[in-house]
Amino acid sequence: MNTIITSKEEILQNSRRLIQEQGWAAVSVRSVAAACGVSVGSIYNYFDSKSDLVGATVESVWFEIFHLPEDDTVFQDTQGCIRWIYERMEQGNRQYPGFFSLHSLAFLREGKTDGKRRMQKAWQHIQNGLCAVLEQDPKIRPDAFDGQFTAQRFADVLFSLMMSALLRQDYDPATVLEVVRRTLY
Repeated sequence: MNTIITSKEEILQNSRRLIQEQGWAAVSVRSVAAACGVSVGSIYNYFDSKSDLVGATVESVWFEIFHLPEDDTVFQDTQGCIRWIYERMEQGNRQYPGFFSLHSLAFLREGKTDGKRRMQKAWQHIQNGLCAVLEQDPKIRPDAFDGQFTAQRFADVLFSLMMSALLRQDYDPATVLEVVRRTLY
């Protein structure tokens, strides 16, 4: 086996490719090393264990699915942002079948601390983006938020609705858009 040095990003890229082609069961230190064309030891230079590798892979899938678009106008209004999020959810489900419902949410049930931390980091990134859009959207009524009902709290509600939609594999944002319209405009 070739022991060419690889990068952490190459390892994660090959892990994601294995998931797309063969499913989550295909991700192991050996299979990822083979996909990278490196020795098993090279993978351990970047990841302490299979669990660490899988956790980092889950995080990288979340960030790949919800990477920022080149056209940042989708973040100028709340409804456009929600439509974009739902489109990304649907595309992510096609690209990584079963990711949302089968594997990533298993971290929460199984109490895998590192995996849970990594996933929550990705989730926080999405929630922060929602909150930023809510705070700068010029279409929102000036009195929509107050000391009790903040943009952050509403972002949390929207994120909860999004997570529920992921579990149901419901990628139609119409209901959430109606909640936004009735609550904020």
